[in-house]
Amino acid sequence: MAFELSFPNAVDARRFRAVAARDVAAAPSFVLREERAEDVDAREALLDEAFGPARFLKTCERLRAGRVPARGLALVAEDEGSIVATLRLWSVNAGMGCAALLLGPLAVARSHRSLGLGATMMEEGLARAAARGHRAVILVGDAPYYARFGFDAALTEGLSLPGPVERERFLGLELIEGALRDARGLVSAAGARVAASPRRVARASARAA
Repeated sequence: MAFELSFPNAVDARRFRAVAARDVAAAPSFVLREERAEDVDAREALLDEAFGPARFLKTCERLRAGRVPARGLALVAEDEGSIVATLRLWSVNAGMGCAALLLGPLAVARSHRSLGLGATMMEEGLARAAARGHRAVILVGDAPYYARFGFDAALTEGLSLPGPVERERFLGLELIEGALRDARGLVSAAGARVAASPRRVARASARAA
């Protein structure tokens, strides 16, 4: 598997390339590509395996429900025809007048963990987000893990989510320096809506990629 990292400025490129080069070199030959409609069942099974039914109760799900992912930012990793990892990013408003992306969920099949695939998915997702002109990314996740990609809880101090969250797990990343400097207020969903059944929403999410 090979991909090219493209960032709006040299600072961001240097931040990500060192991790990406290491992880790609260590990983087997997976195919990373945009999600397709026929991937939905396999993706949902992978997410069920990773998070269980409680994933639908997470605060971030309130920002994803009934929406499609940001264009070009619903990704999967395929190994010999099987979907073994998934990552999606969603358009949100990080307070008033601050467009951003919400990253997640990220999941890797149990059979393919400890191979660097999760980090590779992160690098590819962030590279594509930057190449498409997005300025900032937020997520809720394990701070020590995501710190390697530049995520920091200090960047979300002025923001709140529409539900409970552990502040130390609410993290931000600036793809453009200063993008979250003035971010204040409630994070809200901003992606295209899908007024349909949950299954059709899932399929529309894949088509939007």
